[in-house]
Amino acid sequence: MADPTVPSARTEASPDKRAEAARAEMVAGLEAAGHLQQGPVRDAFLTVRRELLMPQAYVRRSKPDETPPRWDLLDWGVPADQGELLGLLYGGESVLVQHDGEPILGRVPGPRSGGSMTAMSSTVGMTVARLQHLDLRPGQRVLDIGTGAGVTAAVACLIAGDAGVVTVDRDAHVTAAARERLAVLGHRPTVVTGDGQDGWLPGADYDRIFVSYAVTRVPEAWPQQLAAGGLALASLSTSSPSWPGLAVITKTATGRTQARLEAVKLGHRAGHGWSQIFLNTRFRERIDAADGGSTRTTRKGPPSDEARGMWLALDHLHPGLVRYWTADHLVIGAPDCGSWVTARPDGTGRWTVTVCGPRDIWAEIQDTATRWRAAGSPSSYRLHLEPDGTQWAGAGTGPAELPWPLPTPTPETTVPSQAPKPNLSPKETSQ
Repeated sequence: MADPTVPSARTEASPDKRAEAARAEMVAGLEAAGHLQQGPVRDAFLTVRRELLMPQAYVRRSKPDETPPRWDLLDWGVPADQGELLGLLYGGESVLVQHDGEPILGRVPGPRSGGSMTAMSSTVGMTVARLQHLDLRPGQRVLDIGTGAGVTAAVACLIAGDAGVVTVDRDAHVTAAARERLAVLGHRPTVVTGDGQDGWLPGADYDRIFVSYAVTRVPEAWPQQLAAGGLALASLSTSSPSWPGLAVITKTATGRTQARLEAVKLGHRAGHGWSQIFLNTRFRERIDAADGGSTRTTRKGPPSDEARGMWLALDHLHPGLVRYWTADHLVIGAPDCGSWVTARPDGTGRWTVTVCGPRDIWAEIQDTATRWRAAGSPSSYRLHLEPDGTQWAGAGTGPAELPWPLPTPTPETTVPSQAPKPNLSPKETSQ
């Protein structure tokens, strides 16, 4: 008979121990993938208890195009939910934390139907990359715009110190939850409910500004509130989520603002007040059936996926295009007019190209690629933030210059906070 005073080797680890192991596994995976290096950001991610910052999170139960969408709100306090919730919190993908602008504190777990997710924690690989780019240091003043679940605010507090950290979000339910949950972790930054495009002037000037949603142009307040030697990072996008850019804004010791737009693999979702286009199931089925398409064979294929500077230029010079990344070949559509293109290698060094619709997307790709190469095949563009409010990006000089303007300010393009594309899972919008 077993001695009841001797712990069984099969005793299941406590929830806290399981979370600690999941946290270590997540960090190890980020290191193995090359996203995370030794340093303060790594140390912070080993410390931040995501299950306390996000004790409740949503998991989608419906298919991507199923309507109405169905969700379950999982709860760390429910033992049956803990295994699946740990997978969400430490799996690396976005974590959905708010449905249709609801109050976050005091929710009853269980199913939800319809609507969309309105607050989340971003994909971890992208978050750690941006935080490492910021080069956070003790004593810095940090402005975190788009509080979300409070992960970046927690990391900033651990590295820079609570006193210098300000986090702002337009949603009072988001800030109330973040304030309470950050305090549970022992952090008390300044948590502000307000319009993120305005920054937060009482805390300026900031050494670092981190923006966790995409904008179509840079709000004037952000560079204005940077300290000399400061750095701000923000996703800059068009109506398409397929080819994001990263606005890197610095201020010199003499107070001069400098900026560039880098082509990157991942970007944040569109801010509040505007949505990004996507290819729905019916459109993709038309493309798969080559419905009405014209096919030809060519030796000139599309530029490599790694030529991100070209695809970024295409997105801005020929807006309205979306890439279907799940396909094993090139599939790009223009939802507004129904045009599309597919390109497949045929194994002989040639490409089979099918185009359809009023836009010749293949010609747009090839024209942009020619101009991009003439400009020096840039992966980064100069970002001009003019005193009169004009903003434009460009690379190259003279006849080979490759420029484009950013949209002028309108209620649709000056957006204050994060709002994901309706009814899509995190994986579908993190391409």
